[in-house]
Amino acid sequence: MTQQTGVDHALDAEAQEYRQGAERPLGGYVLVMTTFAAVVGLAGLAAALTGRGLPRRIAPYDLALITTGTHKLSRMISKDAVTSPLRAPFTRYRGTGGPAEVMEEPRDDSPLRHAVGELLSCPFCLDMWVGTGFTIGLLFLPRFTRFVAATFTALTGADFLHLLYARAQQAAQG
Repeated sequence: MTQQTGVDHALDAEAQEYRQGAERPLGGYVLVMTTFAAVVGLAGLAAALTGRGLPRRIAPYDLALITTGTHKLSRMISKDAVTSPLRAPFTRYRGTGGPAEVMEEPRDDSPLRHAVGELLSCPFCLDMWVGTGFTIGLLFLPRFTRFVAATFTALTGADFLHLLYARAQQAAQG
């Protein structure tokens, strides 16, 4: 029991040293990383049990499709007003952001809630999860995954066309 207390004390001291007085939910990050590792591990186990091997290579078309689809789906989950109910338990609304987007910040009432709030409100943070989901999807359900990724890729293209159109309107008006 004394050794465990010593380990706990050492970990606590290390965390305090890292934080430098800032509030960083390291325990929440550990749980989020553990969840990610478990999902990837289970997918790997399922692949092994079903005899699916990793592809020798990913086709450039698939890479472009999942890259663009990952961008849009991550942004939609993390910034769309319509998806704010998914983030609400973990974030607080702070205002509007870019076109059709909101700005939020993580809640601070627990390390896990804060860590999940950071993940859900950051498109860059979500990219790893969404991209991994698409690549696992290519392994198990390639046609469905391509269909979903193509949908989000089309939305990405439409978003950029909306922005170009708005820019052209502004230029035409003066």
